[in-house]
Amino acid sequence: MARTGRPRAFDKDQALERALLLFWSRGYGATSIQDLVEALALERGSLYGAFGDKRNFYLAAVQLYWDTYERRLVAALEAGPVLPALREVLATPARTQEYASDLGSPQGCMIGNTTAELVPQDAEAREIVARAHARFTRIVADALRRGQADGEVTQSATPEAQAQLLLFTVQGLSLVSRAGLDTAAALAAVDALIDALRA
Repeated sequence: MARTGRPRAFDKDQALERALLLFWSRGYGATSIQDLVEALALERGSLYGAFGDKRNFYLAAVQLYWDTYERRLVAALEAGPVLPALREVLATPARTQEYASDLGSPQGCMIGNTTAELVPQDAEAREIVARAHARFTRIVADALRRGQADGEVTQSATPEAQAQLLLFTVQGLSLVSRAGLDTAAALAAVDALIDALRA
């Protein structure tokens, strides 16, 4: 009878969620394998066996981050009027402290952080980021198209162009938030952009 091997003594999904928070608060370069071992209370062998090396672990965490973000984005934009929902999406970088945990406070957007740290030299990271940007633009453009049809959103530009502007804004706010963000000024800028989109 073939041996099936020892079952893992940890929840892989839960470990990935905690790794996501650690990577999000410290970044890829500043998070060591030892940091992950200690934060997740795992043996190195278990970590490597489940996720491979640190890079693969990080990319899995980024994908989880995006999958979670996309679900929330779609749900927010389907819940009611488009512009109030988009305001909340854009305001999120100014409120990352709300996501603080015992592993630290999130810094910026993990998609943006990955762009800065890995994309220049990592094709797989570049693909994840490009796919996330394309999905954000498509989801937001679809919502803006509905808003235009309902008379809520201005038709002075195409929904695709408006969605690109929102992508650049949320990524810019996320980047600036890593250096310290004046929350009131950030929210005022968000309100100005939302007003510009109003019909």
